[in-house]
Amino acid sequence: MASEIASLPENYADLKALTVSLLARLAEQTHRAEHQAAELKSQAIFIEKLKFELARLKRWRFGAQSERLEAEQLALWQNELEADIAAAEHKLAQATVLSAPAQAKGTPKRERLPDWLPRVELRHELTSCNCAQCGTPMQQIGEDVAEQLDVIPAQFFVRRHIRPKYACRACETVVAAPMPAQVIDKGLPAPGLLAQVIVSKYQDHCPLHRQEGIYARMGVELARSTMAGWLGGAELWLEALVQRLREQMIAEAYLLADETPVPVLAPGNGRTKTAYLWAYRTGPWSELQAVVFDFQSSRGGQHPKSFLQGFGGMLQVDGYAGYGAVFAGGQVIEAGCVAHARRQFYEVYEATHSPVAAQALAQIAKLYDIERDIKELGAEHRRQLRRARAGPLLEAFKAWLESTYAKCPPRGALAKAIAYSLNRWSALNRYVDDGMLNIDTNPVERCIRPIAVGRGNWLFCGSEGGGRRAALIYSLLGTAQLNGVNPYDYLVDVLTRIPACKAKDLDLLLPHRWQSLAAQQQQAA
Repeated sequence: MASEIASLPENYADLKALTVSLLARLAEQTHRAEHQAAELKSQAIFIEKLKFELARLKRWRFGAQSERLEAEQLALWQNELEADIAAAEHKLAQATVLSAPAQAKGTPKRERLPDWLPRVELRHELTSCNCAQCGTPMQQIGEDVAEQLDVIPAQFFVRRHIRPKYACRACETVVAAPMPAQVIDKGLPAPGLLAQVIVSKYQDHCPLHRQEGIYARMGVELARSTMAGWLGGAELWLEALVQRLREQMIAEAYLLADETPVPVLAPGNGRTKTAYLWAYRTGPWSELQAVVFDFQSSRGGQHPKSFLQGFGGMLQVDGYAGYGAVFAGGQVIEAGCVAHARRQFYEVYEATHSPVAAQALAQIAKLYDIERDIKELGAEHRRQLRRARAGPLLEAFKAWLESTYAKCPPRGALAKAIAYSLNRWSALNRYVDDGMLNIDTNPVERCIRPIAVGRGNWLFCGSEGGGRRAALIYSLLGTAQLNGVNPYDYLVDVLTRIPACKAKDLDLLLPHRWQSLAAQQQQAA
């Protein structure tokens, strides 16, 4: 230290110049340290973002596919538990020689089998009606009846159309009753078989090659290529019904939309490419309950714009930019999906257990509590309660989002989740002022879910034509389900009547207006 002090210049000007030089160097080092600190902070934020993305991808790949336990999963586990309990009780009954105790009060009883089921009686008589102790003939004083549910597997039968021929000797002519019009002209399948193939493939997700094996075990050889030809023939008739369904849907004032990827076999190379099924559904409280699927080869915004040509009203979507072309003209107003906003925070919480994300989820949960309370009310009453109860919650939630966003690192996952809600706030808040709007797009997602489940069975569409055919049939089956119509009964009746149906009567065959021919005749009688 002494040598360094001794080396300092004694001249004031030189000492001043040295001081200035040292200060400049210190400023440069300070600037460099601040820059490095900023870089470290940025890298820390980036690492945190990568950790979040990695955790989310792991959850998508290996974790649960839902943000909560679905009713189907709970029912599956409940069924397994009940089967285990039944097996244990059966073993216990076989192991004990004591008689079973009387049924305790409050123990649930097995429900009576439906009265409309046919009964087949099996009588079990004693080998001898004489008393085993004294030999006196016994008199019947009653009977015990135990019912079991049984089933007869599906059976094929041949439907013969017999048309007597009549001849006129004077005119030398021969006439016979005309053959009823058929969906497959001069084809093998009756409407019942054709409906069975369609429902099995599109409702039960059983591909044609599996149906081929099932029918072979029943003694009937039906080649998958033959059944594929039947589906192509039925498509020509069902297309007109779906077109009428779309026209009625476009006339609605409120629709929901979503899309899901569908692998399609690319011709030539044996690989698959990604196409999309776009789903459009009426509101859950609309008088018309319908869903229409539109198959397209891409996710471009021109597809919803083309499908919704002529529609003017409210369209509820998940925020995907492809719908921007629909809203550009101003005739269609966007309504947002609160479930997708919630999903952003849920993914952050699952990956990082952020208390801020947990607080956001808790505030959104209050909105859904309100919806559960008012879902059975009328539209106007629902709108009033939303304004009174959900309106203040949303205002407070927005203020909280804005203040929290100002404190978050701009590139972090939490900031991205908050920005999703703030950028779409007007659309997310729109359901409060309209009692017919739903809080989210879950109704249309529920219509898509069976297709996503079925992909595990049929893997891909064989062609773009097959994708369009699937969209037509999914539209009819989905609409039938929304209206509580049995899809098999519906298709059997429609495929019987539609070949002779006039264009003006097509609306009567739509699922939401359909009545079977037997029901119409009974009502007329």
